[in-house]
Amino acid sequence: MHYRQLGRTDLKVSAIALGTMTWGEQNTEAEAHVQLDLALDAGVNLIDTAEMYPVPPRPETQGRTEQYIGSWLKKTGRRNDIVLATKAAGPSRSAARPSHIRSGRLHFTRENLFEALHDSLRRLQTDYVDLYQLHWPDRSTNFFGQLGYRHVEDDYTVPIEETLEALGDLVRSGKVRHVGLSNETPWGVSRFLFNAETRKLPRVASIQNPYNLLNRSFEVGLAEMAIREQVGLLAYSPLAFGTLSGKYLAGQLPPGARLTLFERFARYKSDNAERAVYDYIKLFRAHGIDPAQGALAYVTSRPFVASNIIGATSLEQLRSNLASIALILPQEVLDGIDAIHERYPNPAP
Repeated sequence: MHYRQLGRTDLKVSAIALGTMTWGEQNTEAEAHVQLDLALDAGVNLIDTAEMYPVPPRPETQGRTEQYIGSWLKKTGRRNDIVLATKAAGPSRSAARPSHIRSGRLHFTRENLFEALHDSLRRLQTDYVDLYQLHWPDRSTNFFGQLGYRHVEDDYTVPIEETLEALGDLVRSGKVRHVGLSNETPWGVSRFLFNAETRKLPRVASIQNPYNLLNRSFEVGLAEMAIREQVGLLAYSPLAFGTLSGKYLAGQLPPGARLTLFERFARYKSDNAERAVYDYIKLFRAHGIDPAQGALAYVTSRPFVASNIIGATSLEQLRSNLASIALILPQEVLDGIDAIHERYPNPAP
C-alpha cells in the first residue's frame, strides 16, 4: 500500500480507502466486519462513511453503516489503526436527497452540526473522528449529476463562515481532528479556504467528489485547486457504480448488483456512457488488464488524488479492487484513455 499526506494535516492516508455505503443494505454486519479486516490487512487505513448511509437512503436503515463500524471498533479495539471519516448530510432540495435525517434539520448551522456529529460518534462508538466532511453544499449548486450551474435567487443558505465557525468549535472540542468537503465546486472550496485564512478557522483538508473514466469533470477547475491549495481529492465512484467493470454491458443486469436493484443511478445508463464503457473495456483487455483494476489504477495515479475510495459487496470484488494498487498503466493505455475521453467526454457526470 502507498500512503499520501492528507492536505496540510499530519495524517497519512492509504492511496486506497474503503467505502462503506452498501453496509446495512447490500451487506450484513458480519460481512462489513470481514471487509474491514481484509482491507486493514492490505494496508488500508482510511475508512469513509456518512450519517446518511447506507444508500439508497431510507429512514429504516439510516445510520446502520456507522453502527456496523462502531460494533467492529468495539470488538477489535483498532481505533488507532484507522483514519475514520464521516459526513454530515446537507439540506434536502430534491426528491433524491433525504429529508428524514435529524427530522429535516439539515442546514449546516452550529446546532445541527453538533447534533449530527454527536449522533455519529454514538453510532461509531468513538469519541472523535479524524475527518468530518460536509456531504454536499448547504447552498443550491451543481452536484450529484448536474453538470452545469443554474443560479437560484433568494435561496436560503447558511453562510460558509458560520458553518466553518461551528466546525472550528468541534475541532477545538477534540471531537473532530480535521474537516473536509464533499460534492463541492471551485467557488465553494475557495470560499472555505478564504474564511479559514482570514478568520483563523480550520482549513479544509480534502474534497470528496466523484471521479472516474466516465466523469472527469473534477479536472476542470478543481484539479488545480487540489494541487495548488493542497486540498486532495478523495475520489468516490471510481468504477462509476461498477459499470467500468463491464458487468452491465449489452443490457446485462446481474442479480444483486447495484444498478439491477436500484434505479436511482440512471446517469450511468446513457448511450454515450455505454459506448465509452465498451471502448475502455476493449482497451484494457487488449493490453491484458482487468477492466475494473485498470479503471481504478487510473484514478489512483492522478496527482490530485489523495485517496481512491473503493467499495465492494463481495470479498472477491474487494480483493480484486485492492490489488489495483500494484498496477501501473503503460503510456499507450493512458494515451488510449485520453483518446476515448475526447470522443465521449464526461458522459456520466
